[in-house]
Amino acid sequence: MSEVVVLDVVRNAGSSFYWAMRLLPRERRQAMYAVYAFCRIVDDIADGPLPPAEKRDGLAHWRREVERLFDGAPTEPVARALAGPVEQYGLAKSDFLAVIDGMEMDAAGPIVAPSWAELRRYCACVAGAVGLISVRIFGTGEAEGRRLAAALGEAVQLTNILRDLAEDAGDGRLYLPREELAAHDVPPGPPDVVLAHPALVPVCQAVAAVARSRFDEAAHLLAAIPRQAGRPARIMLAVYSRLLERMERRGFDRLEPRVRLGRAERLWLAIRHSWF
Repeated sequence: MSEVVVLDVVRNAGSSFYWAMRLLPRERRQAMYAVYAFCRIVDDIADGPLPPAEKRDGLAHWRREVERLFDGAPTEPVARALAGPVEQYGLAKSDFLAVIDGMEMDAAGPIVAPSWAELRRYCACVAGAVGLISVRIFGTGEAEGRRLAAALGEAVQLTNILRDLAEDAGDGRLYLPREELAAHDVPPGPPDVVLAHPALVPVCQAVAAVARSRFDEAAHLLAAIPRQAGRPARIMLAVYSRLLERMERRGFDRLEPRVRLGRAERLWLAIRHSWF
């Protein structure tokens, strides 16, 4: 029953991470599916239409469920599916709770022009912590795995932020750091007004440059990691750096439609970075 629920969440999500998970050996694949389903569920709570109080309650429920999971008594199907991977791969409770911390930042109210420090903490929770869980499942060494999770997680999240600017503004959110806005003389204001400012392009280029440097750092770290253990991370890097490249080529004066990679292109990148 738990595996059916997990697979249903994964298949319905249409994630760019799907092929990176799909090409894993079965046990690791099932573990990553369960991790992804957990992340999808708490993200849907934080990003959904529920009133703030209900979002807090929903995330608090999952915080308690993580405690039950690590006490050996999970009740939710997805948490039950995580029980085996937690034991087999030594997954850390703190990483699951960090993911919920990040979702609570979103659920507390629209994030608008955070500082770089706040944005990096947010990225560390919603992406870096997921990376820390993932590298344990992939079989990456602890020290290099932690550095890889931090670099690749931040790069992926900054790419997502740039890709979702228009959609986030519609929800009253703006994740562009206030230091970059101030450096380019973009005054504080509602997200849709900020996105219409003539200096938006260099602001986005500055954020893209940080994302690119973090992708480069992740690529350097991956070069020292055994090929099989690093394969899912290489696929993620290839897919998201391609998305960033596509946005840079199109130009940040065009925020819509949202940049996407087709299914065939994602599959080709997965194959290419799995065996070549």
